[in-house]
Amino acid sequence: MDRPILAPPAAGLPLAGLVRLIVESHLRLTGRPLLQAEAANDDDLAEALWTAPRAVVAHGTQADPIFCYGNRMALELFEMDFAAFTALPSRFSAEPMAREERASLLDRVSRFGFIDDYAGIRISRTGKRFRIGKATVWNLIDADGVYRGQAATFSEWAPA
Repeated sequence: MDRPILAPPAAGLPLAGLVRLIVESHLRLTGRPLLQAEAANDDDLAEALWTAPRAVVAHGTQADPIFCYGNRMALELFEMDFAAFTALPSRFSAEPMAREERASLLDRVSRFGFIDDYAGIRISRTGKRFRIGKATVWNLIDADGVYRGQAATFSEWAPA
């Protein structure tokens, strides 16, 4: 890869709040923890999510949602640094022919809160295609019940 994987900005709001939203929404909706161990504080939580042995991504609520988070594993797969990834409309993570399938997936998540059976083809910055499997996709809902976007995690992928 010709672009370095840069760590996300130092912990602190808004990143710490976003990381907590990702982790807490996952637990609230799926009943399962996203991370293996409890984090003592926001910095530990951010580090644990950043270094998790699975890809974790999130996008916001824009009309054309833009990624707002990608951990180290996700950035490696998508061959982007944090700044580039968090400027990317999430629909561009799928090839054009798979975008209708992706839109249907996001609609199912919106209706049911989460799904844990998604599989599909994604594409990196350099055009490499990879198939993800057994992905969990969930709504990001804050403590006040406000919808803040969607997130996904997966630990199964292979070249497509």
